[in-house]
Amino acid sequence: MAKELKDLTKADDNYSQWYNDLVIKAGLAENSAVRGCMVIKPYGYAIWEKMQAVLDKMFKDTGHENAYFPLFIPKSFFSKEASHVEGFAKECAVVTHYRLMNDPDGKGVVVDPDAKLEEELIVRPTSETIIWNTYKGWIQSYRDLPILCNQWANVVRWEMRTRLFLRTAEFLWQEGHTAHATREEAQEETLKMIHVYEKFAQEWMAMPVVVGHKSPNERFAGAEDTLCIEAMMQDGKALQSGTSHFLGQNFSKAFDVKYLDKEGKLEYVWASSWGVSTRLMGALIMAHSDNNGLVLPPKLAPIQVVLIPIYKGEEQLATMVERLEKIAAELRGRGISVKIDGRDNVRSGFKFAEYELKGIPVRLALGPRDMENDTIELARRDTLTKEVVPQAGLPERVEKLLDEIQENIYKKALDFRNSMVTPVDTWEQFQEVLDTKGGFISAHWDGTPETEIAIKEATKATIRCIPLDATPEDGVCVFSGKPSKQRVLFARSY
Repeated sequence: MAKELKDLTKADDNYSQWYNDLVIKAGLAENSAVRGCMVIKPYGYAIWEKMQAVLDKMFKDTGHENAYFPLFIPKSFFSKEASHVEGFAKECAVVTHYRLMNDPDGKGVVVDPDAKLEEELIVRPTSETIIWNTYKGWIQSYRDLPILCNQWANVVRWEMRTRLFLRTAEFLWQEGHTAHATREEAQEETLKMIHVYEKFAQEWMAMPVVVGHKSPNERFAGAEDTLCIEAMMQDGKALQSGTSHFLGQNFSKAFDVKYLDKEGKLEYVWASSWGVSTRLMGALIMAHSDNNGLVLPPKLAPIQVVLIPIYKGEEQLATMVERLEKIAAELRGRGISVKIDGRDNVRSGFKFAEYELKGIPVRLALGPRDMENDTIELARRDTLTKEVVPQAGLPERVEKLLDEIQENIYKKALDFRNSMVTPVDTWEQFQEVLDTKGGFISAHWDGTPETEIAIKEATKATIRCIPLDATPEDGVCVFSGKPSKQRVLFARSY
């Protein structure tokens, strides 16, 4: 483990390599035999499970129910919504045959030409089409609305340039799909769910986010409006961390989903969809971690406290583990997740480095002198500080400390994010800040897609969002010089 830490690339030297090293060395995920796909290892999946559990409860608390829809989508479904198929066409994996056969020329197995599907199937990149085809059979009258469904699933988008968690050909996510009687209800749902994501990001991930509208160029394919949460990573790049889409009646019209209103009139249904994915794992890593390894917010740490005996001989180890078991039981009684590491084949220094790398929020080390004095060494991962404290009152101290660590991690990230928002008024300032500092650039934009595209082509920066809380302000576009009514946030991004 000491060697692994030594081999961990410094973030300042090569941020991208630091990230990849950390994902692999901390045991979160690894590349698989399938190009662009990943294996999420037990420790990484444990973090995802905690995210999933919290979000699932938040969805259910807002009236949503879980369902599951097919992985395979008939190709014809995609052609029914023009902008949707255009947005996803280049990323689709397509199933054309259903069987292999032995090659008569002795070259292994080949696709059986007689097993061609009557209609090709798309491997789910997102589920709007299959779900709205299904909703057609569920909705007849206003009494059937609203439908508030969510599904936890995997999706496939054939990415050419991949990075663990951030962009992979297959990833895990949840996708909510709701049907409503009115425009207002669907818009209210869209706004409600982006605020659910905001709350989760800030209160559980300890990650500040900006909530806003996507520009028309950046909207989800098939949406009338897309809301997003945007986070700032420690290298000055933005990361879109969740989206919620107002779909209008686009999909209900494409699949002819109508309902009979109270007056007996047939109306098209209004829709929303919203989702977050295992990309949140990448956000969690890049928002908080350092050159010593992961820094996990206690609320999402699979192990919140690790207890390590520092001993000489098997007899002393057994006595210490017995004492640590009592401490662990008291901590578990307060809902704190605990691990006792009594391994006798590695030194305590190795264990310290290992749990620092894995981002365990609190480490408790018990040595011979602590046994005599009823004390214990307490180390916190966020500040890398340690102190010797009494064992008496330890559960209360640790419980309070975990809350303090959660708040401190959030405050550090918030202070950093705020320091990385720079207002600019000229194109020269825009380019200089982008190249020297990065972060969010608050600038006027004339509202045209042509200007947005030109800025992206010139700088690789995009409009990350038009903040919901933006104050109207007359100005001129930094690129075109045309009138502008408010500032938007630009950044380079993942």
